[in-house]
Amino acid sequence: MELPRLVMAHPYHHAKSSVRKWGGLVEDYLPIHDWFDETKAFFPDARHRALRHHSYGVFMCQHEFGHVLTNSDGKEVPVRLIGEQHLMEDFGRIPTVNDWLNEMPVKSWMLKAAKLSEK
Repeated sequence: MELPRLVMAHPYHHAKSSVRKWGGLVEDYLPIHDWFDETKAFFPDARHRALRHHSYGVFMCQHEFGHVLTNSDGKEVPVRLIGEQHLMEDFGRIPTVNDWLNEMPVKSWMLKAAKLSEK
């Protein structure tokens, strides 16, 4: 099934939005927004978002970048807020991992247990 091509926000546009919200420079925020969207390298349509665009992904981002970013204006901005901003701009809400997984059909290959070798 061919899915329609969607226009997705670019990390640069998310970073510009962060500057409007918290000050500083685009370069202060771009690594965080790039991190959320780098999964496009694995799956280049909207489904790439299932890997990091959820509430747990926001906490993963905080683990990756620390609790606080100090921008070029010297203002401290909680990294979780930057991650939540990214998701709110993409979805208008913050989905959970459960939201994504509930939409994923269970396939037979997911249920097969590995055969233990007999020694």
